[in-house]
Amino acid sequence: MRHDIPSEPGAAAVPDATTGSSRPAGGAPRPVALPEDAAPGVDRGSTAEASVGGLGEGELLARIIAMLGAPQGVLVGPGDDAAVLSEAGPLVLSMDTLVEGHDFRTVRPNGFRTSGFDVGWKSAAQNLSDINAMGGTPTSLVVSLTLPPITPVAWVEDCARGLAAAIRELRAVGCSVVGGDLGRGSELVITAAVTGALHGLAPVLRSGARPGHVLAVAGTLGRAAAGLAILEDGRPVTEFGASAADLIAAQLRPRPPLTAGPAAAAGGASAMLDISDGLVRDAGRIAAASGVHLDLDPVVLGTYADPLREVALVLDLDPMEWILGGGEDHGLLATFPQDSLLPPGFTAVGSVRPGKPLVTLASQATALRGWDHFAH
Repeated sequence: MRHDIPSEPGAAAVPDATTGSSRPAGGAPRPVALPEDAAPGVDRGSTAEASVGGLGEGELLARIIAMLGAPQGVLVGPGDDAAVLSEAGPLVLSMDTLVEGHDFRTVRPNGFRTSGFDVGWKSAAQNLSDINAMGGTPTSLVVSLTLPPITPVAWVEDCARGLAAAIRELRAVGCSVVGGDLGRGSELVITAAVTGALHGLAPVLRSGARPGHVLAVAGTLGRAAAGLAILEDGRPVTEFGASAADLIAAQLRPRPPLTAGPAAAAGGASAMLDISDGLVRDAGRIAAASGVHLDLDPVVLGTYADPLREVALVLDLDPMEWILGGGEDHGLLATFPQDSLLPPGFTAVGSVRPGKPLVTLASQATALRGWDHFAH
């Protein structure tokens, strides 16, 4: 997540970006169709100008529930004091928060506007990714919205659409929003808790990496960070070339590889986490938890940087900084025993060595990059 400054929620949006993106590890980007509900930065909600303060909690809740659709596989869904789930085994649980002015902003320096759909999608995606990182599959989301009274109802409706669309488009089969809460506050905040199931597999922790193991990545690297750099630059998006729309979509609508986590768990992954705060910073977490030295391969990582060079040239930046420090793509970083066959979607990007916990690049010390919520 990246720090931002506050802005008024819910303004009409500008369709600067129209497609999402994904690519095989290390390969060239390929376009991915986003849901037709909305393109990144475009609100497709109600045309009504009503604010949540004028509508009332009961009516707003009814509209949100209608946008989300009927929950799947739950005993009791929205409408009672609590949801009731049917879980046959260990329960995986995580939570994430997005705060306007810190984790997102609705208006960017270049005039691009982040929609409620974008915020809903991102909230769902980052929570689903945490379950994926444990080797599990998501089963339910509970979502809390804190809203200033002036927040347009259309923005909230669009946020609900984004939550539902992310679950659907990311193929979190069997997962749905089963409840939540509405509250009033001075700033817009969305908090989601997610549950998941392991289906008989052991959870993959950060602490199992051992010397001799292979370090591998699933998903994309650096694309969300490049998209953020475009949005924060202030120049029109059109100045950044043909890939700009895809990169913005990667920032606003991350696409974590939700099949990769369970595949890694089944394939013998010894340690794993999702890359949410930057490759180097998150690799450091595995190194610290496992008591090992992780060495990254700059040649392999360079293949992730190559598709970003056009945009980096416009910004006069080194795209490797996005690869090493950008984390909002929500890919996976995992270690596997040396003789293991890497699961589909994973690419080897380094090795695990004995020694004190640290992360190096071709055996050379590298600066600690990435996101720290309380240091920015």
